[in-house]
Amino acid sequence: MADYIYLLETRLSAAQQRAIGTIRTIARESDTTVFLTGGAVRDLTGGGSVRDLDLTLQGDALKLKKTLEKAGAEVVGENAGAQQLFLMFPGGVRVELSSAMTVSFPKPGKPKFEPGSLIDSLRSRDFTANAMAISLNEGSYGLLMDPLNGVADIENRELRLVSNYGFIEDPSRLVRVARFMSRLGWQMEEKTRQRYETAKEEGYISALNPWNRGYELEEIFHEEDPVRILRGLEAEGWMATLFPALNSSKANTAALSELADKQGQLQIQGVFSQAAAVAFPLVTAKVAPADVAKLKTEFVRPGFVREVDSVDARAKEFGAKFGGKEFAAPSAAWKLLYEAEPNLVLATFYGSKSAPVQTRLKTFLTESPTARQRIPYAQMAEMRIVPDLPIYNELVDKLFFELMDNKLGTPEEMKAYLEPFSPPAPPPPINLRRARARKEAKPGRGKGKKALAAEAALSVAAEEELIGVAEGLMEKGDLTGPDRGPEPTPVVPMEGKVAPEAKKAAPAKVAAKKAAPVVEAPAAAANKVAAPVKAAAKPVAPAPAKKAAAPVKAVAVAKKAAVPAKKAAPAKAVPAKKAAPAKVVAKKVVAKAPAKKAAPVKAVAKKMVAKKAVPAKKVAPAKAVVKKAIAKAPAKKAVPAKKAAPAKKAPVKVAKKAAKKSGRR
Repeated sequence: MADYIYLLETRLSAAQQRAIGTIRTIARESDTTVFLTGGAVRDLTGGGSVRDLDLTLQGDALKLKKTLEKAGAEVVGENAGAQQLFLMFPGGVRVELSSAMTVSFPKPGKPKFEPGSLIDSLRSRDFTANAMAISLNEGSYGLLMDPLNGVADIENRELRLVSNYGFIEDPSRLVRVARFMSRLGWQMEEKTRQRYETAKEEGYISALNPWNRGYELEEIFHEEDPVRILRGLEAEGWMATLFPALNSSKANTAALSELADKQGQLQIQGVFSQAAAVAFPLVTAKVAPADVAKLKTEFVRPGFVREVDSVDARAKEFGAKFGGKEFAAPSAAWKLLYEAEPNLVLATFYGSKSAPVQTRLKTFLTESPTARQRIPYAQMAEMRIVPDLPIYNELVDKLFFELMDNKLGTPEEMKAYLEPFSPPAPPPPINLRRARARKEAKPGRGKGKKALAAEAALSVAAEEELIGVAEGLMEKGDLTGPDRGPEPTPVVPMEGKVAPEAKKAAPAKVAAKKAAPVVEAPAAAANKVAAPVKAAAKPVAPAPAKKAAAPVKAVAVAKKAAVPAKKAAPAKAVPAKKAAPAKVVAKKVVAKAPAKKAAPVKAVAKKMVAKKAVPAKKVAPAKAVVKKAIAKAPAKKAVPAKKAAPAKKAPVKVAKKAAKKSGRR
């Protein structure tokens, strides 16, 4: 399906679009609807040139006569019975404005018109290809109405009767179908052809009424090639009925060919003219003057007769004006030719013998259009002169006329001419984006407390190293390099009181140099132990203090005072296998010492009293250390040994870690 909105905007000339716009406005103000119908819709759908406009109004078209004249239209004829107006709009646009009617034929050639709907009007037409309409109203603009499937006949290039009795009811359709076949090159549909032949044999043409005869005679002169139409009608025998004195042999075919060629040149430059008035003397060149005068009286449009009679005088007047000094410049001549009536331009181009007129017309057709190709669109874009500016189209036209007159020949002149129209440069764009705030790295979910403590210790060591390097006390990498000693641990204050002996504890690295003592509890004290073994196994240090076994938090203080690893003794002096008695002792202690309760480890740890550690001579340093605490409160309830079973493995893991650290030192 064709896009008729697009076709209306592209296939119609500017003058035709203005004419349709004027009629639409008047119809809307009159509270009526209007549709494009007939041959215009057929030519839009079939791809032919739209020669004239046929519009149908749902209402009385005769009542709009004065309103149309005020809007600039000239009424060149009318058919009161059918409520039909023949209009000529500026630019040489021919319009037939009809009312929507229902047509019946009580007798052949005697139509009866009654007001009806648009569909009734379409069903009363001659052929299906002409029985289509396009809405020109708000809300349905461009909508096609095709009740008789005329689009299919247009695609097949066939002419099909709307009514089976079409040739009997209106004999003018016999002439019309022959004219359409000569102009369009179409053929009649098979049944339509049979009825056509029957109508010719039966002599239906004798019922042709005078109004339809004059209409068909005039339409011959409005054709693009009148001679070809005359030959087609002569071949069918219809000219003998229409006007016997008129035939193709009496036409000046050479002059008509020249006229058609010049009309085509003007159309290329956008000057669309109707050659009917100019061609009339050429078609009737050999017809007797009396017959010509009689022929004019047959026409149904008196306005067309007036145009034929006055076209020569008006063309001479226009030629004299066009050849004056005022329009010597190509741009001035261009403006005048577009402002003038297209039919007068054609008549002047064809009939004027003035050399200045023909020279200026030749310049208009050949040289002036090339000026548009020299418009510097790229330079205009660089100077920010873009189509979005309100003055852009006006500026392009000014440049076109300046270049047409051979001005602005150098780039400097062009830049100076365009500079006043160049808008100022836009300000730089404001960056409203704010800089992203640096987010502190959050610990991952998988990191444990030991990993977090190690990261904190590393950061403390890095700060101390920076201070030491700044003061010249150490080199870079002493605390954070691969050979660094153990990292300092942040001091965490203990809850409650700390034993005074813990402050005098020696560094763990110095104790490791001598030997790693094993804390052993006497058998008498083992019976009074109340703390679980698991709780005592956690606060194991790499090497025990000299005089006290402090809790976990006290050991952390000792770690912070560690000596660099270079002074640590190797841990390979004593085999690791001799550390087994520590495990045996742990087992015995667990079995013999019942704990009061397993849960309150911190409460017991606060009341511990550190005892002097007895060094073991044959125990590997930092291999395994088991601390035993003496609780002040006697054990009341025994806890099964199974709950303290994890104490077997805990000292070993701690011992392994201590061994690794001592090995690195």
